[in-house]
Amino acid sequence: MNATNRSEQVEQETEETEVDNNLAAVSDVEAGIREFVRNDIAYLRRSPQQVSTEPLEPNTEATVNNVNSLIQRVAGTSLAEIEKLISELESLRDLLHAEGQRVQREISGYAQLSQAAMKSTRMIADNVTQWKRAADGLRNS
Repeated sequence: MNATNRSEQVEQETEETEVDNNLAAVSDVEAGIREFVRNDIAYLRRSPQQVSTEPLEPNTEATVNNVNSLIQRVAGTSLAEIEKLISELESLRDLLHAEGQRVQREISGYAQLSQAAMKSTRMIADNVTQWKRAADGLRNS
């Protein structure tokens, strides 16, 4: 029982250490971003005569590289998802376009069928009227 408690305690301490390390890494990245932004803003506030073209300090350059790689990873995932969504939307647009054309063909076919039925009904009605007149004429004679 004591050994189990000890192993759970060691496991919990390991998890806490990992969480602390992750928080420290996040804090470092945030600090780097803040420093980068401050430097960038300070650069914008300086007059053109005050701007120097000196290379960045190695620490600052590493921070900038870390920020760039972080942005590329985040943007890469987002861009892949956006491209996938665009592809799905394009295929959906093609499907809707094809379905629209099919519905138009169906409606056109029904309209032609309806016109043919109306003509047939008119012809039948005209023939029945003529037969009725002919029958009335024979009865009267």
